[in-house]
Amino acid sequence: MPTIAVDAMGGDHAPLEVVKGAAAISLETQIDVVLVGDEQQIQAVLDRAQYRPERLQVRHTDQFIGMAEEPHAAVRAKPRASLLMAVQLVAMGEADAVVTAGNTGAAVLACARYFRPLPGIRRAALASVYPRQTEYPGQDQLALLLDVGATIRCEATELVQFAVMGSAYARRISKVPSPRVGLLNMGAEANKGGDTFVEAYRRLGSIPGVNFVGNIEGHELLKGKADVIVTEGFTGNVVLKLLEGVADILSELVGAAARESWRYRFGLRVLESGVERLRSLTDYTAYGGAPILGFEHLLIKAHGRSEARAISNAIKVAAKAVRDGVVGEIQASLESR
Repeated sequence: MPTIAVDAMGGDHAPLEVVKGAAAISLETQIDVVLVGDEQQIQAVLDRAQYRPERLQVRHTDQFIGMAEEPHAAVRAKPRASLLMAVQLVAMGEADAVVTAGNTGAAVLACARYFRPLPGIRRAALASVYPRQTEYPGQDQLALLLDVGATIRCEATELVQFAVMGSAYARRISKVPSPRVGLLNMGAEANKGGDTFVEAYRRLGSIPGVNFVGNIEGHELLKGKADVIVTEGFTGNVVLKLLEGVADILSELVGAAARESWRYRFGLRVLESGVERLRSLTDYTAYGGAPILGFEHLLIKAHGRSEARAISNAIKVAAKAVRDGVVGEIQASLESR
């Protein structure tokens, strides 16, 4: 079974929720976890939790990178930061993948510093999964969106590489034999979006192994037309934050309606199955995390607000990606272009 290095100090609720999530994994699975962070704080949480000591290791460091810190400055100033040490463990072969809920920019920089890029890859891509409608039985309820912030502006070559990497990841993780790939754009026509997107459209249509379905407009993001959606990091990050905001508002509206009057509560009970489906779809804790792609090793980035359940699921995603040979699949796809 894989060994996963976990940044115990990364995230809004670290180290408490991160350590609790790792402790739960030690009871539920055969995955080995290395918790990297302040040993005293980590042990204080473990002393109050149930866990299997043979499945958990602790690597001590007194440095960590805060969520609000400027990534470049933090990485330079804190060489023993828990995030950097977790990445180094993988680079040295002492672990197989990394999980962090910490500073996203620092996570990308850490990968760039300690992991080798895959041959031919020009820029890394930070992916994210989000819920959408499905169009046929068995279609994954989650779509993969990349990039969402690692590469702010892209050239056509980078967008094409994102499509290849995202398609390979979806084949292994979502078990979709031929994931449908869409290019997020301002219109369905091939000539929309400027020179970069026009060129990316042209090239994506002729790449073996990429099931390109054309441009995807904003109103189609929540439909099942594409399993992998490719865009620049600036646009992807805005889209991701918008989707998260809509999910939060919908959840609040349901709660407010339930508190408003007995009539609304009665109505919600009538619609109970639909309300529960809405809640499950907008519950990011069930998804764990998504990868930074383009390197010889994987880092799974969990949501900054992740609590124990989300951390546990992120560790499971990381272990699954290692077991299923995601990096090898990506490399083979790049070589076959």
